[in-house]
Amino acid sequence: MSNDPESPPSVRIPTSSGVTVRPASVAAVAPPPQPESAPGHRQPTPGPKKAPRFIPAEPKSWEEAGIDPEFVLGVALRMLVGQSNISGKQVSTWLALPLPLTGDVLNAMKARKYLEFVGTNAIGDHLIRLTEMGKKAAVESRELTSFVGAAPVPFEKYVASVEAQSPTHANTAPEDLKRAFNDISVSDDMLDRLGPAVTSCKALFLYGPPGNGKTTIAERITRVFGDAVWIPRTLQIGGTELVKLFDPAVHKEIEPDPRLMKKHRVDRRWVLIERPTVIAGGELTLDMLDLAFDSTSKVSEAPLQMKSQCGTLVIDDFGRGHTSPQDLLNRWIFPLEKRYDFLKLPDGRKVECPFDCLLVFSTNLEPRDLADEAFMRRIPYKIFANNPDEEEFKSLIEITAQKYGIVLPPHSVKYLIDRHYKMANREFRFCHPRDLLLQVVHYAEYTGTPKRCGPPEWDRVVSNYFGLS
Repeated sequence: MSNDPESPPSVRIPTSSGVTVRPASVAAVAPPPQPESAPGHRQPTPGPKKAPRFIPAEPKSWEEAGIDPEFVLGVALRMLVGQSNISGKQVSTWLALPLPLTGDVLNAMKARKYLEFVGTNAIGDHLIRLTEMGKKAAVESRELTSFVGAAPVPFEKYVASVEAQSPTHANTAPEDLKRAFNDISVSDDMLDRLGPAVTSCKALFLYGPPGNGKTTIAERITRVFGDAVWIPRTLQIGGTELVKLFDPAVHKEIEPDPRLMKKHRVDRRWVLIERPTVIAGGELTLDMLDLAFDSTSKVSEAPLQMKSQCGTLVIDDFGRGHTSPQDLLNRWIFPLEKRYDFLKLPDGRKVECPFDCLLVFSTNLEPRDLADEAFMRRIPYKIFANNPDEEEFKSLIEITAQKYGIVLPPHSVKYLIDRHYKMANREFRFCHPRDLLLQVVHYAEYTGTPKRCGPPEWDRVVSNYFGLS
């Protein structure tokens, strides 16, 4: 645990999701750095900002906070172990609670002789540290849980926030869909088929040959629903069970608009994140769809469908993973029908939880080969991602080459298509122009030569990519 009074104490809670996700860095004060773009990549054009439907208001009382101050006292005890000369404001920051509520906790700790005042800082705030009695109480509190961090949010408030930020409120229009997909090549026909599916927020199958952008399409659907949502860092269910919801491996924290923060006193137990896109591939098991209880910390980790609330959950390469399609589909029959799920708590109780994400199954297999008719009725949209035709493929090569700054000599593209596709009886894929031309970029960077792609370059990169002799 850090002794730096400016840094909150940390706790490591094991992550059990085992899911393929977009990596994200988290910044508590400064905005997270923007990811570097691939050569020639266009960042999406931001859409018009919409007024947020939900902003978590800072609680003015323990009743509004919805948690027991005795529980918070235990969290504060564990936080202060190993710390000295800590101000009340710092404790307030660590607990993410307003100063008056933090003051109630510190005064109760002082009355029980758990802490002592050791001075004041430059702005007159009391500096505190635990007494020996307080350290003993902190050790005893760990028998219940070793949780430290921002105070939890009651489950009921979380349920209300999911309803308020549901993707069903997006009111999607054609221009919203075009804006969400403006950085990749998607035909108008595909957008017309995706539009109603996204608007309905019903589960959908994206199927077709590999390499035609099914996963890429699924990732971009989330953009249609809006920029950001508020989620609690930790939930408290039934007054006793703790569930870690915010996961920096899945969720990308973003800095709230300063004007919003100035206008509203925001509850700091909540974090503003990009609408989540959670991608689970062949590693998905049924256990990942239930609460994962850690017996050491006595804290559960939220399942994938909770982490993807108000966004998109993508089951990638469906039908080829460890879990049989039928078992997975049976697990979701009820949530797809009712839009809520039941989670089993560590103490055996079951709790009703929203199931408010767009569920996308991405597969190279025929949907009818994966599920029976009864289940397929619950997934009303089955969208086929076909291969590009020759003109689309040629156009995509030219556009991609221009993005990457690659010179294409006359008849270069015709040579590629005739020699390496028609003669080889090879199908076009939407991913091929990007993958082949990136090899040209990498070769030019390695050799320090101009980025040019004529017949010799096509021969080399095609051999590398397809494994030809």
